[in-house]
Amino acid sequence: MDDEDERELCGRFAAGDERALEQLYRRWSPIVFTLALRVLGDRADAEDATQKTFVSAWTSRASYDPGKGRISTWLVAIARRRIADTLDARRRVREMHEKLQQFAATDEPISSGADLGDRLLLADEIDRLEPDAQRVLRLAFYDDLTHQQIATRLDMPLGTVKSHIRRSLTRLRDRLEVPDVAS
Repeated sequence: MDDEDERELCGRFAAGDERALEQLYRRWSPIVFTLALRVLGDRADAEDATQKTFVSAWTSRASYDPGKGRISTWLVAIARRRIADTLDARRRVREMHEKLQQFAATDEPISSGADLGDRLLLADEIDRLEPDAQRVLRLAFYDDLTHQQIATRLDMPLGTVKSHIRRSLTRLRDRLEVPDVAS
């Protein structure tokens, strides 16, 4: 494809011509896929990253400026961001898996009333509290200790324990509460 053909194709693409997108996909998807496969090492993830690249290109086609570079360079830049997104998602899954492993390794009782997802969400939110509040809530929820028992075990005044629990529960409620979408 010569420069004039590429300029014409890019103009049609920027104008929203789906056939131009199809032509760009046929021409550049093998390169995007190869790049994604080399970085990600997984065929399914590379296919997803390739698809996401072209979806992103289509939805942001108005931002392509031929004066700043070739369409291939623009597509590769988008592909790199989609590949980075995939790597970031893998990292988050790996961290969640590690949390699951830590959670499974503890002696914390598993109640039948809460599903694992809710328990993990709650554990993550408790991890975001200040250290004293974390200890107090863990003793209250996981060890099922009374306020007095927690105060004794942590050598804290009873009022401090109660304050930690009250403030922490308010923070947890505020962060975990789902807004009323039915109204």
